[in-house]
Amino acid sequence: MRVLTTIDEMQAACREVRRAGRRLGLVPTMGALHAGHLSLVRAARATCDVAAVSIFVNPLQFGPKEDFSRYPRDLEKDLALLNQERVDLGFAPSEEEMYDSGRSSYVTVEGLSERLCGRSRPGHFRGVTTVVAKLFHIVEPDVAFFGQKDAAQAAIIRKMVRDLNFDIQIVVAPIVREQDGLAMSSRNVYLTPEQRKQAVVLYRALMRVQTLADRGERRAAELIRAGEEVIREQPSAKLEYFEVVNSETLEPVADITSGALVAVAAQFGTTRLIDNVLLTGSGQAQGPEMKG
Repeated sequence: MRVLTTIDEMQAACREVRRAGRRLGLVPTMGALHAGHLSLVRAARATCDVAAVSIFVNPLQFGPKEDFSRYPRDLEKDLALLNQERVDLGFAPSEEEMYDSGRSSYVTVEGLSERLCGRSRPGHFRGVTTVVAKLFHIVEPDVAFFGQKDAAQAAIIRKMVRDLNFDIQIVVAPIVREQDGLAMSSRNVYLTPEQRKQAVVLYRALMRVQTLADRGERRAAELIRAGEEVIREQPSAKLEYFEVVNSETLEPVADITSGALVAVAAQFGTTRLIDNVLLTGSGQAQGPEMKG
């Protein structure tokens, strides 16, 4: 694997790939890699000639009281994992390389960026779309791979790609979960052993909603009521939202007959976790991918 740290180096390497007529896949990450990230890497390798992975903890998507300074970082371990997965290009720029001190340009997807996590994290999605747009310009991939766990992020990036006419295919891969159902997240390392057990309540709540949908319940209000009831069984969980929305617009829906995204966010101690499940129009939820 070639590890590149400057924009010029990465652009040159990617130009070589395109000149050779090879299909280039990009997996953008903030590092602290886990099995969920690696599932995206494997998807990139399976469908593209060249797989590139970026590792950059993006300061623009963290609020002033959020966990940027303590976000888990282990570049050496991450690069070793990517090398084992036979990634072709690793891009690990510094903050100074990605953002000069005089920056004043941002990319914002209006409307969607204020929904779900965007309500409690103002500016978060602006930071996401700005850095992803920069990565798209630097790498110019044919395909970019994201995880379904960050469902709002995926919807916003798809909208940005359409609006700005990026010639890039966006692939959103299923959530990868631990054996007990907890969605894999770099932030799981913050959880104490007791909080780790408590956090599974998010998955239980989503599975309760899935079961009701599979049995024919179509009313979003009833699904929300049932999900919140399960969350309340775990008093330590501080619920931020439990919503049933359109998976593309992130707007609330009253009925799931045409399909819906069920999304939840809650805090355990100082750790904020998100999770979701996609329901199809038939009421059958998209099954989770469990860690083997």
